[in-house]
Amino acid sequence: MNLRLLIVTVVVLLAGCVTSAHAPVVTEPVVLVSQSTWQQVDQEIVSASQQATEQAKLFAQGSMDHWRTRIYEQTEEKFIPWFSSYWTQEWLSMKVSWYTISAGGEQDASAKRLAAYLLEQYKEQVLAPVAVEIDPDAILGQATAFYVQILGQQLQVIAQRHGVPMAQLNGRIQKVPAIALGPPPTRNASLYQVVSTEPLNTLPAYAALIDKIHTAGGAKGIASTDAGMAPVAKRASQRMEAEMAPRGAAGAVAAAAGKLAGALISVGVAGIRAIVEEHDRPDSEALIRESLGTSFDKAWLKLVQNPTTGVMAGTLYMAGQIEGSLASSASLPVTSR
Repeated sequence: MNLRLLIVTVVVLLAGCVTSAHAPVVTEPVVLVSQSTWQQVDQEIVSASQQATEQAKLFAQGSMDHWRTRIYEQTEEKFIPWFSSYWTQEWLSMKVSWYTISAGGEQDASAKRLAAYLLEQYKEQVLAPVAVEIDPDAILGQATAFYVQILGQQLQVIAQRHGVPMAQLNGRIQKVPAIALGPPPTRNASLYQVVSTEPLNTLPAYAALIDKIHTAGGAKGIASTDAGMAPVAKRASQRMEAEMAPRGAAGAVAAAAGKLAGALISVGVAGIRAIVEEHDRPDSEALIRESLGTSFDKAWLKLVQNPTTGVMAGTLYMAGQIEGSLASSASLPVTSR
């Protein structure tokens, strides 16, 4: 046989061997799952959702306790010393004077405008710095993601326990709604989409859910201290307005007494005002603590407990959708929260 022909023949045979030796395609076998097994799986998904909700609630409660502690610390360390300082009181007196002059006969105008200014300062000095560390908006997202993570882990355990291939369980939970806010369809998401999307906030339906919670709660769920600031501002404005007349009289006396004597009188009056304000400081600080504390605690409690606008709103919404969808097939009542 021709040597060249022999070589060609051998190469062709080897190539045939190689091409015929492809690795077999591994496909997960389809397992026939009985209806009773699916019912048991649905029951355990409902139970897993309820347990995940409780764990998310513990996380949210602990986080909110930490947030409240930091708010109180920042209020005590920054806002109260700023408000009760002599120079701040002098600046606020000037603002109250201007508010009174420009009130145009409006009742309690200076107190209302002073309250708005103090609230702005409170947000700048207390709420904003603490929000860099932790805030209810972040806790809302973290609690929801924690719930989804725990539930996703339990789905794998449930599948293994009952010998159900994960692909078949995934096919089933694609039909279980977790978010239903459509149309459009992008505002809807199945249980499968929720547990398989990482990170969760990249899912359009999840973004729609958070936006819905924010809209219902207002100001992204951040506690409002308007009510707490009102009595503080009213008391301060009344005191400052009462001081205006004596200040004006002292100024007139100082002007009539001449430059040097007038300066001494003005310094004396300022010193007396400083003493009066220092004497008034404990009462002012006590009022701030009581008023802001009462208002903040009410807002904090609402953020913790309100099922539609609080920090558990995302978790409770998804759990309600999932458990409600599976309740009939699982033959289990959905517990009210």
